[in-house]
Amino acid sequence: MVDLGAPEIALLLGAGFLAGAVNAIAGGGSLISFPALLAVGYPSIAANVTNQVALLPGYLGGSVGYRRELSGQGRRTLFLSLTSSVGALIGAVLVVLSPEELFERIVPFLILFSCVLLAVQPAISRRVRPAGGEGSERGSVSLHAMQFAASIYGGYFGAGLGIMLLAVLALTLDEGLQRLNALKGLLSLVIGAVSVVYFAFFGPVAWIAAAVMAAASYGGGQVGVGLARRLSARLLRALVLVFGVGVAVWLLLEGDL
Repeated sequence: MVDLGAPEIALLLGAGFLAGAVNAIAGGGSLISFPALLAVGYPSIAANVTNQVALLPGYLGGSVGYRRELSGQGRRTLFLSLTSSVGALIGAVLVVLSPEELFERIVPFLILFSCVLLAVQPAISRRVRPAGGEGSERGSVSLHAMQFAASIYGGYFGAGLGIMLLAVLALTLDEGLQRLNALKGLLSLVIGAVSVVYFAFFGPVAWIAAAVMAAASYGGGQVGVGLARRLSARLLRALVLVFGVGVAVWLLLEGDL
Protein backbone atom coordinates (compact mmCIF):
# COMPACT_ATOMS: atom_id res chain seq x y z
CA MET A 1 0.00 0.00 0.00
CA VAL A 2 1.36 3.40 -1.02
CA ASP A 3 1.15 6.16 1.58
CA LEU A 4 -0.04 9.37 -0.08
CA GLY A 5 1.06 12.42 1.83
CA ALA A 6 0.68 16.06 0.84
CA PRO A 7 3.73 16.06 -1.52
CA GLU A 8 2.53 12.93 -3.32
CA ILE A 9 -1.01 14.30 -3.68
CA ALA A 10 0.34 17.60 -5.02
CA LEU A 11 2.46 15.71 -7.56
CA LEU A 12 -0.51 13.62 -8.71
CA LEU A 13 -2.77 16.68 -8.96
CA GLY A 14 -0.26 18.54 -11.10
CA ALA A 15 0.47 15.52 -13.27
CA GLY A 16 -3.24 14.82 -13.79
CA PHE A 17 -3.97 18.40 -14.84
CA LEU A 18 -1.01 18.57 -17.22
CA ALA A 19 -1.81 15.15 -18.69
CA GLY A 20 -5.42 16.14 -19.38
CA ALA A 21 -4.30 19.36 -21.08
CA VAL A 22 -1.54 17.67 -23.09
CA ASN A 23 -3.92 14.95 -24.30
CA ALA A 24 -6.33 17.61 -25.59
CA ILE A 25 -3.58 19.64 -27.28
CA ALA A 26 -1.06 17.19 -28.67
CA GLY A 27 -1.57 13.75 -27.11
CA GLY A 28 0.99 11.97 -24.96
CA GLY A 29 -0.37 13.02 -21.56
CA SER A 30 0.33 9.58 -20.11
CA LEU A 31 4.02 10.33 -20.52
CA ILE A 32 3.47 12.74 -17.61
CA SER A 33 0.89 10.98 -15.45
CA PHE A 34 2.18 7.38 -15.66
CA PRO A 35 5.71 8.28 -14.44
CA ALA A 36 4.16 10.33 -11.63
CA LEU A 37 2.37 7.22 -10.36
CA LEU A 38 5.61 5.25 -10.58
CA ALA A 39 7.39 8.04 -8.71
CA VAL A 40 5.05 7.87 -5.71
CA GLY A 41 5.62 4.13 -5.42
CA TYR A 42 2.99 2.19 -7.39
CA PRO A 43 4.05 -1.00 -9.23
CA SER A 44 4.02 -0.74 -13.02
CA ILE A 45 0.75 -2.57 -13.77
CA ALA A 46 -1.09 -0.83 -10.93
CA ALA A 47 0.30 2.51 -12.16
CA ASN A 48 -0.80 1.71 -15.70
CA VAL A 49 -4.40 0.79 -14.90
CA THR A 50 -4.72 3.61 -12.35
CA ASN A 51 -3.42 6.05 -14.95
CA GLN A 52 -6.08 4.96 -17.42
CA VAL A 53 -8.81 5.39 -14.81
CA ALA A 54 -7.45 8.79 -13.80
CA LEU A 55 -7.25 10.22 -17.32
CA LEU A 56 -10.76 9.18 -18.36
CA PRO A 57 -12.33 12.46 -17.13
CA GLY A 58 -9.73 14.35 -19.14
CA TYR A 59 -10.99 12.70 -22.32
CA LEU A 60 -14.52 13.58 -21.24
CA GLY A 61 -13.56 17.20 -20.67
CA GLY A 62 -11.93 17.35 -24.09
CA SER A 63 -14.99 15.85 -25.79
CA VAL A 64 -17.30 18.32 -24.07
CA GLY A 65 -15.06 21.15 -25.24
CA TYR A 66 -15.04 19.77 -28.80
CA ARG A 67 -18.79 19.10 -29.07
CA ARG A 68 -19.14 21.67 -31.89
CA GLU A 69 -16.57 19.83 -34.02
CA LEU A 70 -18.26 16.49 -33.33
CA SER A 71 -21.49 17.69 -34.94
CA GLY A 72 -22.38 15.62 -38.01
CA GLN A 73 -20.09 12.72 -37.10
CA GLY A 74 -22.65 10.65 -35.22
CA ARG A 75 -22.93 7.63 -37.53
CA ARG A 76 -19.18 7.41 -38.04
CA THR A 77 -18.59 7.72 -34.29
CA LEU A 78 -21.07 4.95 -33.51
CA PHE A 79 -19.45 2.33 -35.75
CA LEU A 80 -15.91 3.29 -34.78
CA SER A 81 -16.91 3.14 -31.12
CA LEU A 82 -18.09 -0.45 -31.53
CA THR A 83 -14.75 -1.42 -33.09
CA SER A 84 -12.88 0.49 -30.40
CA SER A 85 -14.80 -1.19 -27.58
CA VAL A 86 -13.87 -4.70 -28.69
CA GLY A 87 -10.21 -3.80 -29.13
CA ALA A 88 -10.03 -1.97 -25.80
CA LEU A 89 -11.49 -4.95 -23.94
CA ILE A 90 -8.89 -7.27 -25.46
CA GLY A 91 -6.09 -4.91 -24.48
CA ALA A 92 -7.40 -4.53 -20.92
CA VAL A 93 -7.61 -8.29 -20.47
CA LEU A 94 -4.06 -8.72 -21.78
CA VAL A 95 -2.52 -6.18 -19.39
CA VAL A 96 -4.24 -7.63 -16.32
CA LEU A 97 -3.04 -11.11 -17.29
CA SER A 98 0.53 -9.92 -17.98
CA PRO A 99 3.16 -10.91 -15.41
CA GLU A 100 4.49 -7.85 -13.56
CA GLU A 101 8.08 -8.63 -14.53
CA LEU A 102 7.23 -8.88 -18.23
CA PHE A 103 5.28 -5.63 -18.17
CA GLU A 104 8.12 -3.82 -16.39
CA ARG A 105 10.54 -4.98 -19.08
CA ILE A 106 8.47 -3.74 -22.01
CA VAL A 107 7.24 -0.46 -20.45
CA PRO A 108 10.37 1.56 -21.40
CA PHE A 109 9.97 0.46 -25.01
CA LEU A 110 6.24 1.29 -24.98
CA ILE A 111 7.14 4.76 -23.70
CA LEU A 112 9.78 5.19 -26.40
CA PHE A 113 7.24 4.06 -28.99
CA SER A 114 4.86 6.72 -27.66
CA CYS A 115 7.63 9.31 -27.99
CA VAL A 116 8.16 8.32 -31.62
CA LEU A 117 4.45 8.78 -32.26
CA LEU A 118 4.55 12.19 -30.61
CA ALA A 119 7.59 13.18 -32.70
CA VAL A 120 5.89 12.34 -35.99
CA GLN A 121 2.59 13.98 -35.08
CA PRO A 122 3.37 17.19 -37.02
CA ALA A 123 3.78 15.14 -40.19
CA ILE A 124 0.46 13.43 -39.45
CA SER A 125 -1.22 16.79 -38.95
CA ARG A 126 0.17 18.12 -42.24
CA ARG A 127 -1.30 15.06 -43.95
CA VAL A 128 -4.79 16.31 -43.06
CA ARG A 129 -6.46 18.32 -45.82
CA PRO A 130 -9.26 20.79 -45.09
CA ALA A 131 -12.51 19.38 -46.33
CA GLY A 132 -15.83 20.83 -47.31
CA GLY A 133 -19.02 19.45 -45.85
CA GLU A 134 -19.01 16.38 -43.64
CA GLY A 135 -16.01 14.73 -45.27
CA SER A 136 -15.74 11.27 -46.71
CA GLU A 137 -14.17 7.99 -45.77
CA ARG A 138 -11.56 6.10 -47.75
CA GLY A 139 -11.14 2.39 -47.16
CA SER A 140 -13.66 1.67 -44.41
CA VAL A 141 -12.23 -1.82 -43.83
CA SER A 142 -8.74 -0.39 -43.42
CA LEU A 143 -10.05 2.29 -41.08
CA HIS A 144 -11.71 -0.24 -38.78
CA ALA A 145 -8.78 -2.66 -38.91
CA MET A 146 -6.33 0.06 -37.90
CA GLN A 147 -8.74 1.40 -35.30
CA PHE A 148 -9.10 -2.10 -33.83
CA ALA A 149 -5.31 -2.50 -33.51
CA ALA A 150 -4.93 0.96 -31.97
CA SER A 151 -7.71 0.17 -29.49
CA ILE A 152 -5.94 -2.99 -28.31
CA TYR A 153 -2.86 -0.87 -27.64
CA GLY A 154 -5.03 1.69 -25.87
CA GLY A 155 -6.53 -0.89 -23.56
CA TYR A 156 -3.11 -2.39 -22.84
CA PHE A 157 -1.05 0.75 -22.19
CA GLY A 158 -2.53 3.88 -23.71
CA ALA A 159 0.41 6.32 -23.73
CA GLY A 160 0.44 7.95 -27.16
CA LEU A 161 -2.99 6.51 -27.99
CA GLY A 162 -4.38 9.86 -29.12
CA ILE A 163 -1.48 10.34 -31.54
CA MET A 164 -1.97 6.85 -32.92
CA LEU A 165 -5.70 7.45 -33.39
CA LEU A 166 -5.07 10.77 -35.13
CA ALA A 167 -2.77 8.96 -37.56
CA VAL A 168 -5.43 6.33 -38.29
CA LEU A 169 -8.12 8.94 -38.85
CA ALA A 170 -5.91 11.23 -40.94
CA LEU A 171 -5.01 8.37 -43.29
CA THR A 172 -8.61 7.32 -43.90
CA LEU A 173 -10.89 10.36 -43.51
CA ASP A 174 -11.19 13.61 -45.46
CA GLU A 175 -11.74 16.03 -42.61
CA GLY A 176 -10.16 19.13 -41.11
CA LEU A 177 -7.72 18.79 -38.24
CA GLN A 178 -10.05 20.13 -35.55
CA ARG A 179 -12.82 17.68 -36.48
CA LEU A 180 -10.34 14.80 -36.52
CA ASN A 181 -8.94 15.91 -33.18
CA ALA A 182 -12.46 15.96 -31.75
CA LEU A 183 -13.20 12.46 -33.07
CA LYS A 184 -9.85 11.23 -31.78
CA GLY A 185 -10.71 12.52 -28.31
CA LEU A 186 -14.13 10.90 -28.27
CA LEU A 187 -12.75 7.52 -29.41
CA SER A 188 -10.06 7.81 -26.74
CA LEU A 189 -12.90 8.32 -24.25
CA VAL A 190 -14.66 5.17 -25.48
CA ILE A 191 -11.46 3.09 -25.29
CA GLY A 192 -10.71 4.46 -21.84
CA ALA A 193 -14.25 3.84 -20.58
CA VAL A 194 -14.29 0.19 -21.68
CA SER A 195 -10.86 -0.40 -20.16
CA VAL A 196 -11.84 1.29 -16.91
CA VAL A 197 -14.98 -0.83 -16.51
CA TYR A 198 -12.87 -3.97 -16.86
CA PHE A 199 -10.17 -2.64 -14.52
CA ALA A 200 -12.79 -1.74 -11.92
CA PHE A 201 -13.65 -5.42 -11.56
CA PHE A 202 -10.37 -7.17 -12.36
CA GLY A 203 -7.50 -4.65 -12.27
CA PRO A 204 -5.30 -3.44 -9.38
CA VAL A 205 -6.65 0.14 -9.42
CA ALA A 206 -5.33 2.53 -6.75
CA TRP A 207 -8.63 4.33 -6.32
CA ILE A 208 -7.46 7.18 -4.10
CA ALA A 209 -4.70 8.15 -6.52
CA ALA A 210 -7.11 7.76 -9.44
CA ALA A 211 -9.66 10.06 -7.80
CA VAL A 212 -7.03 12.71 -7.07
CA MET A 213 -5.80 12.74 -10.65
CA ALA A 214 -9.23 12.35 -12.27
CA ALA A 215 -10.62 15.68 -11.10
CA ALA A 216 -7.45 17.46 -12.20
CA SER A 217 -7.38 15.74 -15.60
CA TYR A 218 -10.98 16.82 -16.34
CA GLY A 219 -10.06 20.45 -15.78
CA GLY A 220 -6.88 20.03 -17.77
CA GLY A 221 -8.82 18.51 -20.69
CA GLN A 222 -11.12 21.51 -20.94
CA VAL A 223 -8.28 24.00 -20.64
CA GLY A 224 -6.32 22.07 -23.26
CA VAL A 225 -9.09 22.36 -25.86
CA GLY A 226 -9.06 26.13 -25.49
CA LEU A 227 -5.30 26.21 -25.92
CA ALA A 228 -5.43 23.79 -28.85
CA ARG A 229 -7.62 26.24 -30.75
CA ARG A 230 -5.20 29.12 -30.18
CA LEU A 231 -1.63 27.95 -29.69
CA SER A 232 1.02 25.94 -31.49
CA ALA A 233 1.84 22.74 -29.64
CA ARG A 234 5.47 22.62 -30.86
CA LEU A 235 7.13 23.64 -27.59
CA LEU A 236 4.78 21.50 -25.51
CA ARG A 237 5.46 18.51 -27.76
CA ALA A 238 9.21 19.02 -27.42
CA LEU A 239 9.03 19.21 -23.62
CA VAL A 240 6.91 16.07 -23.37
CA LEU A 241 9.28 14.27 -25.74
CA VAL A 242 12.32 15.14 -23.65
CA PHE A 243 10.50 14.08 -20.49
CA GLY A 244 9.23 10.83 -22.02
CA VAL A 245 12.64 9.78 -23.36
CA GLY A 246 14.19 10.63 -20.00
CA VAL A 247 11.66 8.45 -18.17
CA ALA A 248 12.25 5.55 -20.58
CA VAL A 249 16.03 5.77 -20.14
CA TRP A 250 15.62 5.96 -16.36
CA LEU A 251 13.44 2.84 -16.35
CA LEU A 252 15.92 0.98 -18.56
CA LEU A 253 18.84 1.88 -16.31
CA GLU A 254 16.86 1.05 -13.18
CA GLY A 255 16.04 -2.37 -14.61
CA ASP A 256 19.75 -3.08 -15.07
CA LEU A 257 20.65 -2.25 -11.45
